[in-house]
Amino acid sequence: MIIEYLGHSCFKLTESTGTSIVCDPYSEEIVGYEMPKVEADVVTVSHHHSDHDLIENVGGKPVVIDKENNCDFDGVEINSIKSFHDASRGKKRGENLIFKFRMDGIDICHLGDLGEKCSSDLIETLLPVNVLLIPVGGTYTIDAEMAKEYVDRIMPDIVIPMHYRTKDCKLDIDKVDEFLNLFDEDAIEEAEGNSIELSRTDLSGETKIVVLRRS
Repeated sequence: MIIEYLGHSCFKLTESTGTSIVCDPYSEEIVGYEMPKVEADVVTVSHHHSDHDLIENVGGKPVVIDKENNCDFDGVEINSIKSFHDASRGKKRGENLIFKFRMDGIDICHLGDLGEKCSSDLIETLLPVNVLLIPVGGTYTIDAEMAKEYVDRIMPDIVIPMHYRTKDCKLDIDKVDEFLNLFDEDAIEEAEGNSIELSRTDLSGETKIVVLRRS
């Protein structure tokens, strides 16, 4: 499978069969930079804020999943799990959907704009996770330290940070460095591009942080 980072919290996931999913497409007006034009079979939306739900930016007449759901789409398992956008059970920012996908035998988890503290109940619901796509910028989501706690308790093979500030980003969120500084240098891999290709044989059982650069 291929994981392509499109910026902010947006990824395109493509199974070896060709089935593709775009997670949380965003608005340039809010984020500060333009999202690449892509096509997909499915679009998942963690919540309806315009930096996560610009569905019209995805071509190909995709199926949209924006509610709790368990389904199979052309052999790809898709499960959405209700969570909260803040630490007050949604009183400040509402609810958030976490999405789990099983593609080519790999379990991928996209946490969306998760804002709630790490709990045993939520962790048990999410497991198993091979690839964790996690917000790290704080302010509107969990911050770097809480993201580190999620990583430590989920123990995925690969962690890809998202929802952090870059030079073009207009949002008041932290840079990815705040998160990376919490890990040993030998656990961090800075990718040259915006995508990685994975198979089951690439999963070592040891957690590695992979930083993808948006296209």
